[in-house]
Amino acid sequence: MATPTRREHSRARRTLGQNFLADPAWVRRLASLAVEDQDLAVYEVGAGRGRLTRELLSLSARVVAYEIDPDMAAHLPRHRRLRVRTEDFLAATPPAESFAVVGNIPYALTAAVVRWCLDAPALRRATLLTQWEYARKRTGDFGRWSKLTVLTWPEFSWHLAGRVPRHAFRPVPRVDGGILRLERRPVPLVAPRHRAAWARLVEEGFSGAGGSLHATVARRYGNRRANGAARAARIGFDTPVGEVWPEQWLTLFRLLGPR
Repeated sequence: MATPTRREHSRARRTLGQNFLADPAWVRRLASLAVEDQDLAVYEVGAGRGRLTRELLSLSARVVAYEIDPDMAAHLPRHRRLRVRTEDFLAATPPAESFAVVGNIPYALTAAVVRWCLDAPALRRATLLTQWEYARKRTGDFGRWSKLTVLTWPEFSWHLAGRVPRHAFRPVPRVDGGILRLERRPVPLVAPRHRAAWARLVEEGFSGAGGSLHATVARRYGNRRANGAARAARIGFDTPVGEVWPEQWLTLFRLLGPR
């Protein structure tokens, strides 16, 4: 008979939208994307009963598996390269040494897990199985770019690494999954001393003032500078801010200068 704690946790997982990846081919695909450097520790979010964990270990990864449900964690393998933590991943302090993150995460916690990864100074890469629409939104696959992606672009690249059919999960969700890859750049595209100025430009650009990015920039820098920078960056004067590519933002920033 299930304990009250286990029943409560099972209900919580269903509410948060966690559907476990069951297709062996997709489990192998997710693990292979996560383990590119065998010397890099891999932190797994929501290990469940260890299907992905076992595949990670087969690739010679050092794995730290977070599984908050002790009943599920009891099914995880015993291995010299595996550490199991029955704790909340989001409450964990990121390690000081370089590491990677992988996980089939509850859809309702996607934003929080992504934010945790972005805020971890030593994170090298994250391979996250999210809702398909979320992965597309963050990687510009709709032809539009989100503010979070643009803000973090100088430090992280965002990639869409695959579409996982919903029938690969158990229980079967209503939508497909998407593999989202975050990779820290070896050298930031904006110097750390200019990062605050970059953030100000992006925040103001996404404010909607004037109806387009060009109009917003013109309010601060004047029409002459805004016109020249927009032309050089190939940004139409009436282009909505979401349709401006991160590379165009970088050109605009370099031409206008930190301010």
